[in-house]
Amino acid sequence: MTPIAPDHKPAILALSDGTVVHGRAIGITGTAGGELCFNTSMTGYQEIFTDPSYYGQLMMMTYPHIGNYGTMSRDDEARRVMIAGLIVRSFSDDYSNPIADGSLQEYLEHNKVVGISGVDTRMLVRHIRTKGVMNAVISSEITDEKELVKKAKDWDSMVGLELATWVTRKEAQTIPSEGPYRIAAMDYGIKQNIINNFVNRGCTLRLFPAETPADEVMAWEADGYFFSNGPGDPNASLHYGLPVVDAAKKTGKPMFGICLGHQLMALSEDIPVRKMFVGHRGANQPVKNLETGLVEISTQNHGFAVDEKKLDESKVEVTHINLNDQTIEGLRFKNFPGMSVQYHPEASPGPHDSSYLFDRFLEMVKQGTGNKEQGEKSPPLKGG
Repeated sequence: MTPIAPDHKPAILALSDGTVVHGRAIGITGTAGGELCFNTSMTGYQEIFTDPSYYGQLMMMTYPHIGNYGTMSRDDEARRVMIAGLIVRSFSDDYSNPIADGSLQEYLEHNKVVGISGVDTRMLVRHIRTKGVMNAVISSEITDEKELVKKAKDWDSMVGLELATWVTRKEAQTIPSEGPYRIAAMDYGIKQNIINNFVNRGCTLRLFPAETPADEVMAWEADGYFFSNGPGDPNASLHYGLPVVDAAKKTGKPMFGICLGHQLMALSEDIPVRKMFVGHRGANQPVKNLETGLVEISTQNHGFAVDEKKLDESKVEVTHINLNDQTIEGLRFKNFPGMSVQYHPEASPGPHDSSYLFDRFLEMVKQGTGNKEQGEKSPPLKGG
């Protein structure tokens, strides 16, 4: 695949159900496929593109104008772009941000991303919401529509797909701070702003690759354990995820999970996780804290969810729900000192309504929750 000419050649987007739309190419010339998802954020496209939880997916932005403020290296949530391809309505070749490092076109070329613009994203979003999430293929080099539809149909389903090991770090890393707290963090695709939130609160982080053996993680003797966000089907990550979760439980130390980490913690208690008809992706999802009654506007990115129909109330308490569809957004665990959320309190992009969750977890660490009798109920998850 090679960089494209500035005038942008034609491109095709083909969905696995046979839907085909035409537009113009952005990024590099080539072909890319994956699960087609959409994000409803108005800003923060660079943070979205570099979120490891989007690895292997085609990203469609619902906000029509993308690229108008360029790109800046400081906005990356990972060291590379994670999306497989990009779909937008109106692509800006020029940008009006005096502190930008460069244009989005240059950024996509540098990161070898295939994309398409000039398509009716509103129509496509309504189509997905009606038919359910499906695979698709973008191409600026193949013109045979039937061939592209077949490629989309043959693309690997996200169900059963293990992807966290594709985005995790290769070796353990310690990120020091001036504070006294030691947090062992499992990196299933951890975002940079999660790291920032812990370090800014005085935590020294030890970041472990996804497949790190449990005994190696426990040997670091952390004050608390964090399980990060990440891509793929959580049910395909059990062989390396559950041993660490189970070992952390036995320490009695506080545990906190976000997104994939939340799902793994639920699975460790034999609570199933299901594939959603249409996932939640955007920086404007309303979540209700059931303990305080307050509503948080949250950043979300997930296509799997804890199955609300198969909860075991002897093991967990639901702390947060999504107000759009009543799906589970947060849990408190009754048999060990743990809390987890399906959404992203670190935002980036998005509002900071939920950042109190990091404070709540650190309060559990400070209070020595791990020294209390296992199963003792944690204080309310108050936000505001």
